[in-house]
Order: sequence, then structure tokens, then C-alpha cells
Amino acid sequence: MTVTSGALRSRTDLCTRIENELSGLIEKRASSAATYGPHFSRLWDLAGQNVLGGKLVRPLLLMETYDALQQTGSSESGKRGTAISIAAAIELLHYAFLLHDDVIDGDLVRRGHPNLIGSLLAEAGELPRADGGLHWAQTGGILMGDMLLAGTHQAFARADLPHALRLRLLDLLEHTINETVAGEQLDVGLGDGIVAPELETILMMCGYKTATYTFELPLRAAAALAGAGFTVESALAAAGRHLGLAFQLQDDLLSTFGDPGRHGKDPYSDLREGKQTAIIAHARMTSAWPGIEPFFGRPELNGAEADHVRRELSNCGAEKFVQDLIDQQMREFHELLTNPGSQVPASVRNVLLDLAGQLEGRQS
Repeated sequence: MTVTSGALRSRTDLCTRIENELSGLIEKRASSAATYGPHFSRLWDLAGQNVLGGKLVRPLLLMETYDALQQTGSSESGKRGTAISIAAAIELLHYAFLLHDDVIDGDLVRRGHPNLIGSLLAEAGELPRADGGLHWAQTGGILMGDMLLAGTHQAFARADLPHALRLRLLDLLEHTINETVAGEQLDVGLGDGIVAPELETILMMCGYKTATYTFELPLRAAAALAGAGFTVESALAAAGRHLGLAFQLQDDLLSTFGDPGRHGKDPYSDLREGKQTAIIAHARMTSAWPGIEPFFGRPELNGAEADHVRRELSNCGAEKFVQDLIDQQMREFHELLTNPGSQVPASVRNVLLDLAGQLEGRQS
């Protein structure tokens, strides 16, 4: 979709407003943190550096959907400032989940740069512990994630909204956190061999862990804030589920087969970790699996052996299988939006189609 100069300016202005709101949320807490000493204050400094300057996928989705619903004339006016506050809070939620995820996965790098944990580890230097400071750094990640979760709840609870609407958004937030945590637990259970690695379970995990908070939450929050009806909100939630599952499956493809120079991730981390993805679920059902299994989940996997595993996964049809799953989700997404019964306004449909176009074929 071609973006006009006016639309580009509008998105730039919106990003600026969201960034300003985020800065306010972080700076307020960073100022209070100074009371507790430089180490505690440093957590907020690093959080600010990592949160600000991101792609703002979730808050932009919320605001662009909200604005599109307002164009239909069916939404309530005067809530745009509050909607921006909620959108910024959702970005805090996103970063809280990333921090906890980095601790669980043992990651020190994100997007090709040290994450908060990696920065804390580097700043700690040599500590008199066998782990060389990793415990200190990961503790910082857990605690910062906890504080950002609290900050998200505060932003929702203090929103200038009618009581019933505020409770509705808080219920939506709690539902989102429950599903995301359930998805994370399933992910770890699959990786640790506690949960059987069946394709249906893996896809359910993807939906819980990614689709719920990345797409469904912003879309449903936009509908609630704009006063849209239940039919529209339900259709947006379903569309978000399709987009989210496609997004996660594509992320798995990029992590295994993508160019690390473009996506900024460790190209073999999923294979070393033994991450149970739809790629692996398909490979298990092929004759290639006995040649892959000895390398899968090996912490030292690298170089020629890692390249061998990637080739085998592609040759056995796993790459194509997952791409077909993505295509299926996108077909169902488009069918839902074009179904008159969904009652999704054309202006909102355009926002979602634009987002789908950005996601399809992404390399990072």
C-alpha cells in the first residue's frame, strides 16, 4: 500500500506523541528510583534506552484503529489523549514481557545489541561468583519486568474514563497477561520435555504468547475506547488472532532460516535451546528427523553442524510447511475482513490490510 506524505506525517506525529507519553511514564518512575540508590536508578535508565525508539507496533495499531473507528462517526469523542496513554502503557507491557522472556531464554542480546541484562552484565565486570555476574544481571531483568507490569496496571487504572469502561479495559489487561503467561509456560514446558510437542499445542502456545497481546489487546482496546459494538470487537479480536499466529510463525522461520544480519538475532539460538516450533513439529514426522535430532537442543551447536540442521529442516519440507501455515492464516484473515457479517468498517479494514502488508515478507 502506498503511504501518502500526509499519512506519513500523521504517523510520525502519532509516534512522537506516543514516545512523549512513554517518556513521561518512565521519567516519573526514574526520578523516584533515585531515592533507592544508583543501582536501582540504573535499571530505569536502561529501561528507558530500550523502550524508547522501538517500532511501536502495538501502540500504533491501537491508535490507528481507534482513529479509523472515529472516522465512522460511531465512536465517542474526547478520548484520544486517554487512548494514547493506554497505547503507551501497552508498550510498557510489551517490554516487561521481553525482559522476562530474556531471563527465561538466557538471552543477552536483542536486535543485535545488548539487552538490559547484557548491559548489566557488562557493567558489573568480574564479580566474585561462579556465574560472573549473570545472577545479578538476570535479577535486574526480572525486577524491571515486575515494575513495568505494575506501571502498566497503574496507567490503565488511572485512565480518565467512565468507571465501567475502565473496568472493562482492566479485565482485558488481566486476560491478556493470563494468556501470555500461559503461553510462556507452555513454551518452556515444550522445550523442557514436560509438554508433548504436538503441532496443535505449539500453535496454541503461539496464539497465547504472541497473538493475544501483540494484536488482540490493541485492537480490542481500540474498539472499547471508541465505543464500537461487540460484533466489531469480536471480529477485530479474531483478525488479530490470525495476524498474531502468522506473525509468530514467520518469526520462527526468520529465526531458523533468516539472515541474522537483517533480523539481528542469534541465527542458531532456537536450535540450541531446543525450541519446539511448528518447524520442528513437522520435521519430527519426516524421515529426516533421525539426522536432525542429535543436534537439536545442543548448547554448543554452531558452524557446519548448525548449517547442516538448517539444510535438513528445509529439505524435509519443514520450511514450506510453516510457510503454508502462514499463508492459511493470512487467507482466513482476509476472508474475515471481507465478510460483510463482521461489520468491520472500511477505514479499519484498510488499517489492518496495511499492517498485514508490512508483515508479509518481512525480514526482521
